[in-house]
Amino acid sequence: MIKPTSGSAGIPALLLAVAVILTGLNVQTVFAQSGAARTVSELPRQLTTVRMGDGTEIALAIYRPEGKGPFPTLLAASPYRMDNDTAPALPIFPFKETGPIAWYIDHGYAFVRMDVRGTGRSGGAYRYQDKLEQHDLYEIVEWIAAQSWSSGKIGGIGQSYYARSQWFAAVEAPPHLSCIAPYDGNIDTYRASAYTGGIPGTYPSWWYNYVRGLNMAPFSGTPREMPWDYPAEINRHRSFDAFWKERAVADRLQSVKIPVFSIGVWGKVDLHLNGNVVGYQRVSGPKKLLILGAAGIDAAVTEYSSPAFHEKYLLPFYDWCLKGQKTSYENEPAVRYAVTGTTSFKTAGSWPPADAKHLTFYLGSEHSNSVASINDGSLHVDKPNADSGQTTLKYPQEGWSQTGVVGRTSDGRLDTARHVITFTSKAFETPVTVAGPLLLKLALISSRNDADIVAKVYEQMAQSEDDRKKGLQPQSRLVTKGWLRASHREIDREASLENAPWYKHETPAPLDPGKVYEIDVAIMPTAALFKKGSRIRIEIANSDSILTESIFAHGYYPDQVGSYTILHNARNASRLIVPVVPTLDLK
Repeated sequence: MIKPTSGSAGIPALLLAVAVILTGLNVQTVFAQSGAARTVSELPRQLTTVRMGDGTEIALAIYRPEGKGPFPTLLAASPYRMDNDTAPALPIFPFKETGPIAWYIDHGYAFVRMDVRGTGRSGGAYRYQDKLEQHDLYEIVEWIAAQSWSSGKIGGIGQSYYARSQWFAAVEAPPHLSCIAPYDGNIDTYRASAYTGGIPGTYPSWWYNYVRGLNMAPFSGTPREMPWDYPAEINRHRSFDAFWKERAVADRLQSVKIPVFSIGVWGKVDLHLNGNVVGYQRVSGPKKLLILGAAGIDAAVTEYSSPAFHEKYLLPFYDWCLKGQKTSYENEPAVRYAVTGTTSFKTAGSWPPADAKHLTFYLGSEHSNSVASINDGSLHVDKPNADSGQTTLKYPQEGWSQTGVVGRTSDGRLDTARHVITFTSKAFETPVTVAGPLLLKLALISSRNDADIVAKVYEQMAQSEDDRKKGLQPQSRLVTKGWLRASHREIDREASLENAPWYKHETPAPLDPGKVYEIDVAIMPTAALFKKGSRIRIEIANSDSILTESIFAHGYYPDQVGSYTILHNARNASRLIVPVVPTLDLK
């Protein structure tokens, strides 16, 4: 059942239409001459509701180029309310993740914005990407294909939640979904943010409260309550049970046969990065992977709002897939990835790069004498001997505060190393390029029946002897992270790849205090240049900090009192496995 309602162009769009009539110029010519792109608020908008198979009415905002078409169509679905799309595309509004709607209209695409059920103008009850919401995507795609203005070619578009909706639409497999291009979007919320490595994360509750606010205080339209208690459900479902399996797409991606252009961001390691990487690896159809530089959440949103970004990367994909045009996308390699610490990109035929060689660094007690930390341990390429010892982390440390495990240096910078245990290599004599997933293999003894491991890999910059003697910490750059609650150590061997374990998280297995366990800690994939004179440093603690992780931090609870000991001797050789690729022509 379809209920069209009226929509109207803003005054600027009306003036533009008059200019077109008076001058005989087409719309694209006018914008080329004005040098300014239209905003979505200047577009005519048709508001429509579509009745789903269960009777729920889903609201759409339809934007179309002038003329009858037919037009290829881009679909963007989220709980962020179509009525908020006219808010300025600024980092203070992180929900602005559709991409430049008006710009795509000017390039001959229809654009459909969907309020997922239970949000915005749509009926039904919101239940965070449950089966009903997933199937709505199927029905909406097929409804679009049946419209007279539609060419029957529909593609997915958008960042974050919009990207997750694309992954779900692809596994729902509506016949007229031609392609997806998920930018910065995970495939499994349990593993990506709710329980990273099995450790409870604070982000999903923060996110849901924010989304409730978006619906209660929209840019326009009627406020909408979202009474369902998602944070309570997260706390009830602490393992990867039926609740989370329903809301994960990772195990179903092999069925996806349509073209997929997966775009990740190194700087989103806390949330979406691994989804884009694993999503690319698991889909079965034509696919390409692009991983961009170390932008944080603000920069990632700003970049995706830019028409220049879409013109460079996404328009060639959509024009190729939805319009059948010959474009540059066809000639791009399967994998392109930025190398952080440089302005360069590398290419590969697959991910991880086939030319990666694995370098093993063994953890040791010998002091690196390069950084101040609890232990100032070392990383060596030589295997340890019987006397190489062990390192113990007692937690919580006295130096930790409500902000977490970090302190500050004497000159006011954040000091991530001082109150954790560290292991640092010797200075590199030549530049070293790391590309792929890392793996931390620990021989561990816990004083309690569990242990949280938060591991961070840094490039530690060269430091002068004078600064070292003054006790100043060396400058460093975070490269990547990994997390694991030891009781969640069981690995799904079929779903794992070399040095990239995929944990089951289904039946946590407590530790026996005092017993040695061999534990594999997945360190998220990365690509980074370690400059000549730099060192690789790994920091290990049982938590993190809101000062470094912000909204992606992990809470600290009363049961987190105790210690764990990392063994690093000939019999129990804890080690860090690092993928290294040739360092050529990097700037």
